[in-house]
Amino acid sequence: MLINVENLGRLVIEYIEEAGKTTILFLDTFTGIFSGKSNIRLILDQMVKIGIDSIPIAITSAFFVGMVFAVQIATEFVKFGAGKYIGGVMGIAVARELAPALTGIVISSRVAASITAEIGTMKVTEQIEALNSLGSNPIKYLVIPRFLACIFMMPLLTILSDICSFFGGYFVSVYLIKINSVDYLNSAQQLLKYNDIYGGIFKSFIFGIIISIIACRKGLNTKGGAKGVGEATTSSVVASLIALFIVNYFLSVLLFK
Repeated sequence: MLINVENLGRLVIEYIEEAGKTTILFLDTFTGIFSGKSNIRLILDQMVKIGIDSIPIAITSAFFVGMVFAVQIATEFVKFGAGKYIGGVMGIAVARELAPALTGIVISSRVAASITAEIGTMKVTEQIEALNSLGSNPIKYLVIPRFLACIFMMPLLTILSDICSFFGGYFVSVYLIKINSVDYLNSAQQLLKYNDIYGGIFKSFIFGIIISIIACRKGLNTKGGAKGVGEATTSSVVASLIALFIVNYFLSVLLFK
């Protein structure tokens, strides 16, 4: 029992320490954005890698998740004579939760791993120390472009996911469940509010901050050669996903009471 308590205490201390260092990195990144000019070319390069290159997987995942969700709710709604409300329920679910959460999961799985592996490789090959010796700030050169690209592209990818998920549900509801298309669209127009859409986009903005900072932190803290890069990459994906799920709950409570 004593060993378990000691291990638990050590884990808690390590968690608090890691959370503190991640917060410090966020503050350094945030202040660094306003202290001097950022490299626009690096930011645009990262926007392509994080955003443009993620579009195919994001919209494909969103479309089929929207179809699956529609299959689950449309059949039950029709049984109870509430088929005309499917579009509204679909729109609310997509805007509030499905699109931002799904986009966050996709980006976390794809981009967080890439960022951590790239920065981690630079760390273990001493390229970051070389940047310091040349007078370049690693946060300015490595973290800020990825941070800005992530918070810019996440909302845009979420909007695309909104559209694809909603029309994935439309396809299933209208062509497979045989719901009236006018009822589907009218229901969405009546029940879906601008606050639902804006709230989901705001959540994706926060998710972008979380993913980029955790991924960069894990990369900068990489040790132990190639094995360490692999461990840091895995840890980055796991940590960012857990953080997304936790933060998503509290944001949902605050935004959609």
